[in-house]
Amino acid sequence: MNKALEALLDLLDLEQIEEDIFRGVSRSAIVPRVFGGQVAAQALVAAGRTVPGDRLPHSLHAYFLRLGDPGAPIVYTVDRIRDGRSFTTRRVVAVQHGQPIFHLSASFQTYEEGLEHQAPMPPAPDPETLPTAAQMLPRYADHFLDSGVVDRMLEARAAVDLRYVDAPPYGSVGEPREPRSQVWFRTNGKLDGAIDAPLLHVCLATYVSDMTLLDSVLLAHGRGGWATGDVVGASLDHAMWFHRPFRADEWLLYDQESPSASGGRGLGQARIYTQDGRLAISVIQEGVVRVPR
Repeated sequence: MNKALEALLDLLDLEQIEEDIFRGVSRSAIVPRVFGGQVAAQALVAAGRTVPGDRLPHSLHAYFLRLGDPGAPIVYTVDRIRDGRSFTTRRVVAVQHGQPIFHLSASFQTYEEGLEHQAPMPPAPDPETLPTAAQMLPRYADHFLDSGVVDRMLEARAAVDLRYVDAPPYGSVGEPREPRSQVWFRTNGKLDGAIDAPLLHVCLATYVSDMTLLDSVLLAHGRGGWATGDVVGASLDHAMWFHRPFRADEWLLYDQESPSASGGRGLGQARIYTQDGRLAISVIQEGVVRVPR
């Protein structure tokens, strides 16, 4: 396990300061605000700390309300909405400087047998044949607003091995493409021993899910993203459904597409598959996507 992954796991190990109240800190991000995937993952950790261990998240729905300050702690307050025989519901509010910055509702369920079907996994190349971020990003250094972007992106994503199947948005600026993107990802190291808990794998996937989901919106318009200066944006809301067990330290295919963009907003939807073809997660996110004036 590399040091970046250890730091990410420390980030998700929230401090409990009172019953149902937790405190988290932030790590350096690519832009001077708290990374949305971090606050979503930490909020899910907070919710999970108040739920029996045999119940795992099956869905979450969240809104990003304000930009987070990476220099200040985040306080997560959990509201125990319902504890049923099979399902548990929690609501979490993340607060900084006395104001809510994020709101999450999550539902947990005990395991049970049921009907089974799924959408088939789309074709994708073997992730081991694709370039790593360290191999890919320097190719596009001259596309970015400043040379430090490459180093910041590599640092921010060092805990995760994330590999694009095709060129990312900043690799094809000015060339509109089909609004679809695929990436493979896994943690940069195995999770074992005391830390190898099912909830942690779910929280890590939640963390990664905010990294690339709006790429497909940019691809449809030949935009490179914030790093090239041709759009500005931020996540607005985020929803995930967890269908089947998976491990975040094994390859997962993030198959993403955008069905719509309008009104200064873009919608991304995706499915996450295990390498052997099981549909593990469905994801939907809308974000602000504005062209600078």
